[in-house]
Amino acid sequence: FFRPLANGMAKGLARFTPAQSLESTQKRLMNAGLLGQMQVSDFIGLKGMGTIGGGAFGALLILLTHPSTLMSAILVLGFAALGYVFPDLWLRSKTSQRKTAIANALPDSIDLLTISVEAGLGFDQALARIVSKSDNLLTREFARVLQQMRLGVARRDALRELVERTGVEDLSQFVGAIIQAEQLGASIGRVLRIQSAEMRVRRRQRAQRRVRSCLNDVSGN
Repeated sequence: FFRPLANGMAKGLARFTPAQSLESTQKRLMNAGLLGQMQVSDFIGLKGMGTIGGGAFGALLILLTHPSTLMSAILVLGFAALGYVFPDLWLRSKTSQRKTAIANALPDSIDLLTISVEAGLGFDQALARIVSKSDNLLTREFARVLQQMRLGVARRDALRELVERTGVEDLSQFVGAIIQAEQLGASIGRVLRIQSAEMRVRRRQRAQRRVRSCLNDVSGN
């Protein structure tokens, strides 16, 4: 019942949604890892359903509490607005959690890459070894990179698509360093060692910021 209703609503809303906004929504869904599960039209329909649901909840409160006319309008509009923005807040939370998980997994993965490359494996073979040894969000993305390469996509293009899909800044820096090393003919092992050290520093800094933020919240309360 809800999916056909949401799809019909999405088609109507999509006509009035700028193309730039549709592209932005598609990228946000991709960064959250939801693009295969939810299309842009689904998300637009969800926002429309949230708006109607929020407005209906506000109307229900009016029937139960009988507020003034001004307060009635505030309740309906306020809950409708909340229903409209709630999917955006949910998507932002999903994206943030995914990016954090990928960024935190990156230093350990680079360590394994470094060890494998220094042991004599090529970069692609080392990547395949990581994928076979562990299962997390990052290794699943690496597996997709390997699959694209088997289909004939150049390594640098597959890695660039990886950065586009995830939107993780640390991963973007790592991929940029690997591509540059490949272009200049530099030692991949040396680049991996440098990247490993830098990523560990970044992960420690993120943890310290979270601790300080928690302490500030506690002291504020």
